Amino acid sequence: RGDEQEFHALKPRIEALVATQRKTINGFLVEAKKQIAAGKDDKENGGLSLFRAYRGLPKNSSLIKFLSEPGMRQVLQKTENYFLGEQLKHMPFADSELFFTIDEKNNQVDLTDKGLQLITKSGEDEKFFILPDIATELSAIEKMEGSDEERAKQKDALLQEYSIKTERIHTLQQLLKAYTLFEKDNEYVVMEGKVKIVDEQTGRIMDGRRYSDGLHQAIEAKENVDVEAATQTFATVTLQNFFRMYHKLSGMTGTAETEAAELYEIYKLEVTAIPTNVPIIRDDRDDKVYKTKREKYRAVIEEIVSLSNGGQPVLVGTTNVEVSELLSRMLTQAKIKHNVLNAKQHGKEAQIVAEAGQPGNVTIATNMAGRGTDIKLGVGVKEAGGLAIVGTERHESRRVDRQLRGRAGRQGDPGSSQFFVSLEDDLMRLFGSERLSNVMDKLGHKDGDMIQHSMISKSIERAQKKVEENNFGIRKRLLEYDDVMNSQREVIYARRKNALLGQRLSIDLDNAFYDSAQVMASAFEGKEKDYEFFKLQVAKEFSFDPEITKEEFAKMSAADLSEKLYQELNDFYYRKKQNLNESILPVLKQMQIRNSKIDKVAIPFTDGNKGMQVVVGLESAIESEGAELLDSVEKQITLGLIDDGWKVHLRQMDETKTSVQLASYEQKDPLLIYKFEAFELFKTMISDTNKSIVSFLSRAGIPAEDQQDINAARERKTDMSKMQNNKAEIDAAGDDYAANENDYFDPGTQVKQAPIVRDEPKIGRNDQCPCGSGKKYKQCHGK
Repeated sequence: RGDEQEFHALKPRIEALVATQRKTINGFLVEAKKQIAAGKDDKENGGLSLFRAYRGLPKNSSLIKFLSEPGMRQVLQKTENYFLGEQLKHMPFADSELFFTIDEKNNQVDLTDKGLQLITKSGEDEKFFILPDIATELSAIEKMEGSDEERAKQKDALLQEYSIKTERIHTLQQLLKAYTLFEKDNEYVVMEGKVKIVDEQTGRIMDGRRYSDGLHQAIEAKENVDVEAATQTFATVTLQNFFRMYHKLSGMTGTAETEAAELYEIYKLEVTAIPTNVPIIRDDRDDKVYKTKREKYRAVIEEIVSLSNGGQPVLVGTTNVEVSELLSRMLTQAKIKHNVLNAKQHGKEAQIVAEAGQPGNVTIATNMAGRGTDIKLGVGVKEAGGLAIVGTERHESRRVDRQLRGRAGRQGDPGSSQFFVSLEDDLMRLFGSERLSNVMDKLGHKDGDMIQHSMISKSIERAQKKVEENNFGIRKRLLEYDDVMNSQREVIYARRKNALLGQRLSIDLDNAFYDSAQVMASAFEGKEKDYEFFKLQVAKEFSFDPEITKEEFAKMSAADLSEKLYQELNDFYYRKKQNLNESILPVLKQMQIRNSKIDKVAIPFTDGNKGMQVVVGLESAIESEGAELLDSVEKQITLGLIDDGWKVHLRQMDETKTSVQLASYEQKDPLLIYKFEAFELFKTMISDTNKSIVSFLSRAGIPAEDQQDINAARERKTDMSKMQNNKAEIDAAGDDYAANENDYFDPGTQVKQAPIVRDEPKIGRNDQCPCGSGKKYKQCHGK
């Protein structure tokens, strides 16, 4: 819950920390400029200052501007390579003057010792933000002198301190992320007093979506809006495992060839390339590479003007909405008529595409637009050279570039495609821009100069391939983790289906009863058998007094005890269902007589701790003489408790996935550790769920207040003649009559467990069945 978190309490400390770091970084940047200008650009002087500025605030606008100057990025790269070498041996020295460090690529921020000292107030415990070494301290408590009770108290205090500090440090970490990695009006916006996430691909607001793990709450605290409760995952599935649920998979696309390896590895699908109907004559030109985005966009506008004046229609491809709007403004200034097709104009798509092939027309489209639609060429366009494709940036996936190129040259038509690239583009910045930048500097680069060569185009494609392989590796690893979850998901959803539809539910419940009896019996195996404690545990968990004698209990093996307890539990549960039916059915009949328009009834049940409502159809419950009611009780209670257990399990699995990553430091495979941990967690969850289902069903009863009403209804039931005589009065009172009675469940009433009272003699398994069949009870209704 938002109001129970420390976000607002810790916020002033983080604000002070970020402000101090910004001041420090500006100092490092000024120092770097002076030292580099004086020729001291090595790892101990200017290079170190520049690297510290980059480690502290990589998004600092002054730093970005300074790095765009000739040779500055090479200085940073050289220094970074030194500190990243020798397994980060020298990195602590570089970070020693910073309060926190930011890793943009991994979206990670880490406090340093200096930062920790800054946020710890004077007079405060110096370990206020430091987790205790729980294993060492528990071991030390064990060795201490004193009574067991004193040691137990100290352990409880230590564990409580650990829990509080874990929550505090997590809150601090998320606040630091909110202030350093997430910018307002970029990653999110604040509207109507709420923080809303912006989709980085389309620029649209993602309503109803929230960042997980407390990050959204941290951003809410940062922006001074209400801190809402954190969300919890109720169900999860990866797209790959969702698609694998289909019996057959197939597809057709013009760009699957680049992803053939992934399609085979994930889905075992072969990719076959079908030759084109007519040979392609489109002219795919080598990329034009510029040093800055400014030079690139200027060249793009010149190219568009030239092609348009020559009578060719031009399709300009951009990677996002922002660039499409920038180019639109530049074309407007150049007085070039054009259409823009992006997320904001998707409603006009058909009209824009219909005009895109006319002579001289210019269309700007984002990657999301125009796929699967042929652009019909106007009169005289083929003679002018066909549709011209102008790409303003290389996408990190070759598929998207090919989709753009594939708009032209269809069915043997003429056409051309040309990509414009700058060294400031994200792809080029991450892969190989340093070498190209050096080449341009050595060749005496002037404003507007560009390089165009097949080798450069191939090197860009290799960079794209590297990014694709990296992304595939991430997806594959995610799938390997989800495969563990998937096998568990299939078990749980099979049980949910049984509970929803009622099929095989009796078998699932029987297994749950048997497992619960087995767990109870195994708890008394190989120990000094305490008969009274055994009876107490059975009464506590299952709410009945076992018939097993003290002598039998002492002699029995765990297997025999389990079998005997299972039989008694089954007998008790059968009698309990009959008693419940006899208690509730008369009240349902009363309701139907009083108001025939009632369709469904919510009946409260409690086991003394937890309350649940069971909804049942009134007519079907009465027609089946209560059988429908008892089925509904079993279905809805089982379903509710399975869901409760699964939700908690999903959260534990998420935490486990995060924690096992540390295994890589021990030279172990985190996935293998995750599989072992996940199996143990699942076993525990299944056992706990079975136990909670059996315990609730065994102890379930109507809350005490409602029990009084049922007893009153039972008394009324005995005098049916009086009820029939009053039927005319009831009908005259109308539909609201029943609402004035107390036979209805009030959800606001406090839930109490009715005392367990046996209102009939106990029937032994070998006694004659009271139904009058002449059979033994165990062969008749005891079955």
